[in-house]
Amino acid sequence: MSVSRRHFTAGTAAVVLAASLPLPAFAQGKPKKSFQVGDLYKPGPLGDHVIGKDDAPVTIVEYASFTCGHCANFHINTFPKLKEKYIDTGKVKLIFRPFPTGPAELSIAAAMLAHCAGKERYFAMTSALMETQRNWMATQDPVPLLQKLASQAGIDEAKFKQCLSDQTLAAEVQRTGLRGFETFGVEGTPTFFINGTIVVDGDTTIDNLSKIIDPLIK
Repeated sequence: MSVSRRHFTAGTAAVVLAASLPLPAFAQGKPKKSFQVGDLYKPGPLGDHVIGKDDAPVTIVEYASFTCGHCANFHINTFPKLKEKYIDTGKVKLIFRPFPTGPAELSIAAAMLAHCAGKERYFAMTSALMETQRNWMATQDPVPLLQKLASQAGIDEAKFKQCLSDQTLAAEVQRTGLRGFETFGVEGTPTFFINGTIVVDGDTTIDNLSKIIDPLIK
């Protein structure tokens, strides 16, 4: 999902999508904003969710929305291949950060549930939410479907309700997106930084990623 700019607020309507502006599906270049690469790797208000070896030669920072179709496509089609080829072999470390887009409340709620699944189950919950995105986004009442997914990740009914009513957590999800927008120039989802540079804006394939990653690990 790509937009020209986003406004983040502290309320439940956390994100207002201003205007649509298609961005290239695959673009190489400099970061849209000037920043220190070290700052990109510092955890934000939510902390970071990381998969891969700490000393991997390549670090990917992904900003994604749980209600973004392109993000779902990436996690269904490309992420498993990225994990098998690079993450599981110690070549890539992936840092995942939520970047809420519309519907804002639903995007934030899904990010909260993934966080509440805990460190060990975070990426499994993220994949489950992405893989079933069309189902829970298509219904007028997504709560039963989200609760079913949460239960499979070990989140019982009491924890489910507690998680979604945690205003501090909701604010941290929103501030994570705000930091991505204001500090690192993230304007669309998914956005990927590879070793500190925005090299992909939008959905992409493992072949495109390999063209960038392989020279960095030789």
